[in-house]
Amino acid sequence: MRLTLRSQADAAEWRQLARAAFQAGLPPEATRWQVDPAAPSCPKDAGPAIRPPPRVPRAFPDLAASALCHVEPARFELLYSLLWRLQDRPQLLDDATDPQVSRLRRLTRAVRRDCHKMHAFLRFRELPGDGRRRFVAWFEPDHHIVARAAPFFAARFADMDWQILTPRGSACFHAGRLRCDEHPAARPDLPTDATEELWRSYYAATFNPARLKLRAMQSEMPRKYWTNLPEAQLIPDLVAGAEARVRAMQHQPPRQPPAFHERLQARRQAQGATGKATPDDQG
Repeated sequence: MRLTLRSQADAAEWRQLARAAFQAGLPPEATRWQVDPAAPSCPKDAGPAIRPPPRVPRAFPDLAASALCHVEPARFELLYSLLWRLQDRPQLLDDATDPQVSRLRRLTRAVRRDCHKMHAFLRFRELPGDGRRRFVAWFEPDHHIVARAAPFFAARFADMDWQILTPRGSACFHAGRLRCDEHPAARPDLPTDATEELWRSYYAATFNPARLKLRAMQSEMPRKYWTNLPEAQLIPDLVAGAEARVRAMQHQPPRQPPAFHERLQARRQAQGATGKATPDDQG
């Protein structure tokens, strides 16, 4: 039987249809899940209920909500199969060696990482105009995470109106209200923003050539994000000049300590001799 969802990642919708299918006695091997945004708002009845609702451990709803955000086409079937197995093995989620559990855990880790990247690498640009400040951002997530990641921005940027556009949907925050949808958005013509120079200045000032590890940097900030990061424009030049900067630092003569250094050392020596703390050490 085909079970049709309207959303790629709506956990409440999946739970409703999965519960109905379970109560109708439809085993996992008898179901085929699909997504059709044009489907009726009320899903087709999976059949009359012939058994009680399923029981699941507390961790299952969160696991399902996260895994549903992954682009893995089989995620619906995996979760529904696990739902059935949990009826006989309530502690199944604790079995890290179970293939289904392990696979779903990997999906959730990928979704969590994608949300982290969105929180870290999304850059708003201010739109011109009077009144309440308005911003727009473009991001390219790997998974269906817009609705999951958007509350972070609503809490952090509650004093402005903004819109996040992605190929997997968009989020709009206007007058304190957050709305998300899954319609793919086209990349907008983003305006030049004065804060871009601040990002570049900050990145250049905090870049430490002596601690450069290119593979680690690209693992934490993959190249796919560089296009939308104003500070990423500096990376090639900073990396190219890192070795020369390190050599220059190594050849610099030792610097004299600040004037207060000797006074501080004298006070600490006095403290060691008397066993009493000085006013500076007491804070």
